[in-house]
Amino acid sequence: MPETIPILIGEVTVDFTMPTRTTDARVRLGGVVHAARGLWASGRNYSVGAFCPAYLVEQARNYLAQHGCQEFVLLGEVTGAPNVIAIADVKEVGHQGYEDILRDERRVVPSCDQVDLSRFDPVVIFPGRYDLGEVINQLKPGARVTIDAAYDVDGADVLRSLTGRIDSLVISTSSILFSKLASSDVAPLLDLAKSIGAKQLLLKENRGGSRLFDVGTGAIEYITATLDVTMNSVGVGDAFTAVFGTFDGSARDAAWRGMQVATVYSQTTWPDDLQRDIERELRIPIDVVRGLGGVTLPWHVRPGLQIYLAAPDFSYTDHIEINAAVAALEYHNFRVRRPVKENGEAKREAPIESLSPYYFSDVQLLRECAAVFAIPIERDPGTLVEIGIAIEMGKPVVTFDPRSENRNTMVVRGSTAYSSDLDVCLNGTFDALSKLERGADR
Repeated sequence: MPETIPILIGEVTVDFTMPTRTTDARVRLGGVVHAARGLWASGRNYSVGAFCPAYLVEQARNYLAQHGCQEFVLLGEVTGAPNVIAIADVKEVGHQGYEDILRDERRVVPSCDQVDLSRFDPVVIFPGRYDLGEVINQLKPGARVTIDAAYDVDGADVLRSLTGRIDSLVISTSSILFSKLASSDVAPLLDLAKSIGAKQLLLKENRGGSRLFDVGTGAIEYITATLDVTMNSVGVGDAFTAVFGTFDGSARDAAWRGMQVATVYSQTTWPDDLQRDIERELRIPIDVVRGLGGVTLPWHVRPGLQIYLAAPDFSYTDHIEINAAVAALEYHNFRVRRPVKENGEAKREAPIESLSPYYFSDVQLLRECAAVFAIPIERDPGTLVEIGIAIEMGKPVVTFDPRSENRNTMVVRGSTAYSSDLDVCLNGTFDALSKLERGADR
């Protein structure tokens, strides 16, 4: 049997991480290059079919040649825009704030050179502004095709036009197509995968792990997430998809290997460290990896595990940290219960005898919630009392202390997770609720 040549197809971009008060700006090649880095670090040979601005072609070609790419095929030129993606939040604590510079002016001009894509199999495609159908038509019949619909696939009709040509459909909970089709119920997404003839659907659910659906049998494999301090989440999903789509083995094993590579990819932006750590990870037998544990918290389960917000969430205050935390939790599909907003706010000079209804309503709401997310800014006494009540009730408490004002024994040790870093507190929330969900399933 002749050796198969995997190919990654997509646009080459420049990722520009915007500077903050504490971090400098950073620039690196992105787009399909993220997927390529994942395969290179995994020890895999591959080729790249690229759509690229003219000014980036030589740089991309040389960079990829140094990172495992056996052949660089220029499929088209991006014109009218630099293909620069400005990124506000590389950790994806909340919405990442992607800005595709001059995106409305961007056009793709197919290459005039004769290109033979029939030599490649398997094929992993990352859609862009190029003609997806034209690319698919150049592949050999029967090629194993994986398409990542995380970006630039705004509607189901794009995929329906490719019926019979896609083996595996990959999608992320942060994608537009997911939000349109399956944000409240995964069934329409499964129906779409079945209608186009896909054998597998891989749903990447960020910090909550992933689900691999066997479209034919309905079987589900839950792929855990291993949470640690996130250095940079940009491109993590692309690396996952690249490994999943090119792995020589079962779809289940491919998903677990993809998870391992994606986890390491999120923890470093240094290529040599990436390669070293992934080589170490991939030496672990699959069965051992599956038994290591981790976080599994599907997107559609999260709203049912309601979170009580313990914070000075008053109308007369303007705490940016509270708004940022609530936005982050809601971005990840958690239902945040805000007692001050729901049960009303007592006037600052209200008589003591008038406070009882607020107290009993808030305590009842706390009982109804699965966990508490506390933000004790300015050592707010009400928040600290709520932390204590929740601990006594046996509920997990995640304490976000952005100003490091509450590093006392009872708060720190009583909390399931405690940090001044919202990223760490999000991980703690996922971990705590994942454990609750696993306990409920037993």
